[in-house]
Amino acid sequence: MPLPKMPTRPAAILSFPTGEAARPAARGKRAQAEPAALAGEAPPAVQPELEGIQAAPAKTARKTAKARTPANSAAPALAPVPAARAPQPAPAQALAAAQAGKPAAVRTAKRRAKASESETAKLFVLDTNVLMHDPSALFRFEEHDIFLPMMTLEELDNNKKGMSEVARNARQVSRTLDELVSDVGDMEAGIPLDKLGNRDAVGRLYLQTTLLSSSLPSGLPVGKADNQILGVVRALQERSTDREVVLVSKDINMRVKARALGLPAEDYFNDQVLEDSDLLYTGILQLPDDFWDKHSKNMESWQQGGSTYYRITGPLCSQFAVNQFVYFEGSMPLYAQVKEVMGKTAVLQTLREYTHSKNNVWGITARNREQNFALNLLMNPECDFISLLGQAGTGKTLLALAAGLTQVLETKRYTEIIMTRVTVPVGEDIGFLPGTEEEKMLPWMGALEDNLDVLNMGEGEAGHGGDWGRAATMDLIRSRVKVKSLNFMRGRTFLNKFLIIDEAQNLTPKQMKTLITRAGPGTKVVCLGNIAQIDTPYLTEGSSGLTYVVDRFKGWPHSGHVTLQRGERSRLADYAAEVL
Repeated sequence: MPLPKMPTRPAAILSFPTGEAARPAARGKRAQAEPAALAGEAPPAVQPELEGIQAAPAKTARKTAKARTPANSAAPALAPVPAARAPQPAPAQALAAAQAGKPAAVRTAKRRAKASESETAKLFVLDTNVLMHDPSALFRFEEHDIFLPMMTLEELDNNKKGMSEVARNARQVSRTLDELVSDVGDMEAGIPLDKLGNRDAVGRLYLQTTLLSSSLPSGLPVGKADNQILGVVRALQERSTDREVVLVSKDINMRVKARALGLPAEDYFNDQVLEDSDLLYTGILQLPDDFWDKHSKNMESWQQGGSTYYRITGPLCSQFAVNQFVYFEGSMPLYAQVKEVMGKTAVLQTLREYTHSKNNVWGITARNREQNFALNLLMNPECDFISLLGQAGTGKTLLALAAGLTQVLETKRYTEIIMTRVTVPVGEDIGFLPGTEEEKMLPWMGALEDNLDVLNMGEGEAGHGGDWGRAATMDLIRSRVKVKSLNFMRGRTFLNKFLIIDEAQNLTPKQMKTLITRAGPGTKVVCLGNIAQIDTPYLTEGSSGLTYVVDRFKGWPHSGHVTLQRGERSRLADYAAEVL
C-alpha cells in the first residue's frame, strides 16, 4: 500500500522508549500495533490511524497490571509489573532494528510483540523431575512465565552428586540457574529467560523468595516434598485470580494428587517427538491399486550394477522419502527402494531377493517382506545408519548379527562387531557382577548368545566339519564380536566397525546422540528396539531416543528404517504376543 505523507512535525513524535523499557508487559499470541502513548501530535495524514490503535495497548496494559498485582505483596511471582515491561510497538521497533542492520533484534522484537497482544501469560510451576529429565526445559515455554519453588531447588541439590544421567542434568540446571540469577537486582520482578540468548523464551523466571502458606488437607504429610510443591501451587492460585497457574510434572501420581486437590496439572510434552506412536515413520509404503495407471506415463527404465531402475512421474512421488521401501502386489508386482525424489519425479531401484537360498546371509534367508527390506539395508555399504523396530520375535537381532558376520568374516568390509545395550533390569537388580567389562555385560547379552547359537547351526562355514567345525567357528565368531558397556562410550571413536545398539528404546535422545556420534569413518550403526517395551522411567513411546532418531534420520540418503511386522520366532511366541 502507498506510504503516508512525509510528517511536517519534528521527528520527536515518533520516538519510543528503548533499552530495558522495551520489554512487553503481557505475553501472548499477537503484537500490539503501536505503543500505549505517543509523545507529541501526529500529522493529519496518520492521525486517524494512530487514534484508532492507541487505546488498545493502554487497555491491555491496565489489564496486565491488574493480573500481575498480587493479593499479598510477599508473593514474588505476582509482584507488580515494573515500568520496564510496558508494551512496545512491534512495527516501529522492528523497523528501527532493521535500519540499524540487526536482524536478530528484528526477530526478537517480533517474538516479544507476538507475546504482548494475547491474554495474560500462564504461570507454570515446574516439578523437579521435569528439570532432571530435560535440563533445557526452562526455555521451552515460549511466552509463558516459570516459577520454581524452593523445594524444587532443594531436590536439585540433593540429586546433583554422582555420575548418572540424572545427576548430570541436575548439575547442568544448577549452572544455568546460576547464570540467569547473576547480576539481577530485583529478584521479585522476575528474570528474563532470554538473558542467555534463548530467543524463543520471552517469558520470565520467578524463584520463591518468601514462605507461601496455603490450606491443603490436614491429612497430607507436611514434610513431603511433593506436598510442599502442591502447597506453593495452591498459594499462587489463591493469590492470582486473573492468571492461570499450572503444575508441570513427569510424575503421574503427582499430577493425580494435584487434580484431586482441584489444581491444574500437565505432563511435560516438549520432549515428545510424536504425539502418537502410530504416526511414526515405518519406512515402508504400499502403493495403491491405480499406481501404474497414474505413474507409468513417460516412465524410464535402465539396468545398472545388477539392479533395475525406474524413473516415474506422478502425484504420489512427492510423498516418497529417500531410501523408503515401496511395494505393489498385483498383476505387475514391484518391490523397490526410493533412491531419489525431485518434486513429482522419483527414481526407484529394485531389490535383491534375500528370500531365496542363493542369496542367504550367513545361512539366513528372509521369511517375509519386511525382513527382505531389512537385509537390503543391512547389506548396503552406502547406508551408515539403520534402525529396525518390531515386537519380540520379528528377527531384529538375528538379521543384524547375520549381516554383521557376513561383512566382517567374508567380505572383510568391517573389522569387528561391537554390540551394546542399556542395562535396565526387568525385575529386581541382582547386584554387582564380577569380572571384566565384557564379563559383566554377558548376562545382559542373552539375546546375543541365543542368536549366535542359531547362526552357528546354519549352512555356512559353521555347517561343515561336525562338532569340531562348529566349535572352531564359534571361537572365531566370539573373537570378532565385542560386548561393550554404555558407561565407557564417551570419547571413543569406532573405525570400520559394525556397531549394534540393542534395546535402543530405553535410551534417551541425549544418550542416543552420544552413541551415534562415536561412529568414525567406515562404521555402520544399527539400532534395534521395540518402543512398546520401554523400561526406563519417564520415557514414553513418543520421547524415546529410538523414536527420536527414526524421525530425525528420515530421508537422509545414507540411512534407512524398517518396521518389522510379523513374528517368526515360533507359533507359541506369536500367539502369546497376540493374546497376552
